[in-house]
Amino acid sequence: MLRLELIDISKQYPAVKANDRVRLRVEAGEIHAVLGENGAGKSTLMKIIYGAARPDEGEMRWDGRPVEIRNPQEARALGIAMVFQHFSLFDTLTAAENVWLGLDKAWSLADVTKRITEVAHEYGLEVDPLRPVHTLSVGERQRVEIVRALLTKPRLLILDEPTSVLTPQAVQALFVTLRKLAAEGCSILYISHKLDEIRALCHKCTVMRGGRVTGEVDPRHESNAGLSRLMIGAEPPQLEHRPASPGEQVLAVRGLTLARTGAFGADLADVAFEVRRGEVLGIAGVSGNGQQELMAALSGEDGRAPPDAIHLFGRPIGGHSPRRRRAQGLHFVPEERLGRGAVPALSLAQNTLLTRTEAVAHSGWIRVGQAVALAQRLIERYNVKAAGPHAAARSLSGGNLQKFIVGREIDAGPKLLIVSQPTWGVDVGAAAQIRAALIALRDAGCAVLVVSEDLDELFEISDRLVVIARGRVSPSVPAPQATREQVGRWMSGLWNDEAANAGAEAAHAAA
Repeated sequence: MLRLELIDISKQYPAVKANDRVRLRVEAGEIHAVLGENGAGKSTLMKIIYGAARPDEGEMRWDGRPVEIRNPQEARALGIAMVFQHFSLFDTLTAAENVWLGLDKAWSLADVTKRITEVAHEYGLEVDPLRPVHTLSVGERQRVEIVRALLTKPRLLILDEPTSVLTPQAVQALFVTLRKLAAEGCSILYISHKLDEIRALCHKCTVMRGGRVTGEVDPRHESNAGLSRLMIGAEPPQLEHRPASPGEQVLAVRGLTLARTGAFGADLADVAFEVRRGEVLGIAGVSGNGQQELMAALSGEDGRAPPDAIHLFGRPIGGHSPRRRRAQGLHFVPEERLGRGAVPALSLAQNTLLTRTEAVAHSGWIRVGQAVALAQRLIERYNVKAAGPHAAARSLSGGNLQKFIVGREIDAGPKLLIVSQPTWGVDVGAAAQIRAALIALRDAGCAVLVVSEDLDELFEISDRLVVIARGRVSPSVPAPQATREQVGRWMSGLWNDEAANAGAEAAHAAA
C-alpha cells in the first residue's frame, strides 16, 4: 500500500532552487532512505512533507488522496512525525514540558512524563523527563526528539540524521526500534550520511543531487563506493594518516575536579591527560558523561578551574578567559553549530568576528571589507555551498555551516585546536574534507583534541584515545592498539577493573 507520494515538488529560495520537480514514493512499512550531499535539498523536502515549508509547485498524496499540508499541526493530525537535525526544543523547559507542547492537551504533564519514561525504556533511549533541556548534551537532546516522535505513534516517521551523535550501542538499539515500527506498518523516511547504516537498515534509497532526484536503488545491493558515486559523483578521497611524531607538551590537564554547575550534568573528578604538538588525541564517550563540562573548562567558558589544573605550554591557564586563551593559541569548535559556533541571523562575514580579530582595528572599528574577504576565502578553501559572505548562517545546510566554522578556526593557525563533534550531520565528502584538514593541521605541528561520539571517526583520525565516563577520564591507549570492544567497555567506566584484572593475572603468572 502506498503511504506517501510526491509528484513534481519544487521549492525556490532567493539564492537556490532547493527542490526541482522531485518525485518520491514511500510504501507502508517501508524504511526509505533519502541520500545526498549537504545542500542537495533533502531537509527542505522533509520540511515540505511535515508542513514546515510550503512547496511552490507539485502535488502530495497521502494514502492515495491529494493533500495540502499547511503546517506541522496538520501533518501530525495525519500521523506524520519528524525529528529534525537541528533540534526544536526550548532550552528553559524540561524534556517532558517540551514533549508536552506538541501533544494533544488531553494529556496531562504527569501523563506525558510517565509515558516518556515508558517509551524510553521500551526502546532503549535513556531520557530523564525532568531535566531542563539546557543541561542536556547534543546526544541527549537527540534522544528527547526521538522519544517525542515515538510518543505520537506515527504512521510516517521522518528522521533527519538521527544517529549523528549516538553511540554504536544506541544506534543498534534505535535500529531495533525502527525495524519494529516498520513491521507494525509505520513508514520511515531516513536521512543519513552514514552509508553503512543505510545499507544495513533501509529497503529503498532515493538519491538527490542539486535539488533533483538522480536515482532510486536498493541500498542492500549497493556498496559504499557505489552510493558515494551516486551521491557526490565520486568516491570520497581516502584519508592519508601517517604515524604521528609528537613533540613538546602543549596541553596538560592535571587533577581537574569540578562540581556540576546545576542539578544535572556530570561532576569532573581528577581528570588528567595531555596533548602534544603534532598529535591528535581523541576523547570517546557516551553523551552526558562530562564532555560538556570538560569542554567548558578547557575553552574558558567555565572559569572555575584552579589555575594549575590546566597548563598551556607549561603555563597555568585555569583562570584565563576564552579571549585570552585564543590569544595564546587555543582555538575551540563547540558541538552546537547554531547558537554557539555561529549566530544564526548574522552573515558569514559577521560570524568570522566571533573568534577572529584581523578585521577589527585597534580603535575598535570593524573593517567590513576585510571580514567579507576572510569569509570568501573560507568559502572557497573549504568548498562551502553558500550564497556568499553575506549569506546568513542559518541559510546554510548543517554540513556546510560546519565546514565554515571548522575552517574559520583552522585558518586562524592555532597551536592547540579543540573540536567537539567535528563531522556531526556532515556528508561523506565533507566529512573526509574536515578530517583531512585536521590531520593536515596535526602534520603542521598543531596539537589537536577531538571529542566525538563517532568511533569510526576517532579510530580514523586519532593517534591516541582516552574515554570519558561519569566525569572521569581513562588512561590513554595508542589508537592502533585499541579495539572497539575495549573502548565500549571503557565507556562504562571499567578501565580500573581491567587494570586490576591485568595486574592480578600478572601476579598469578609470576607466582
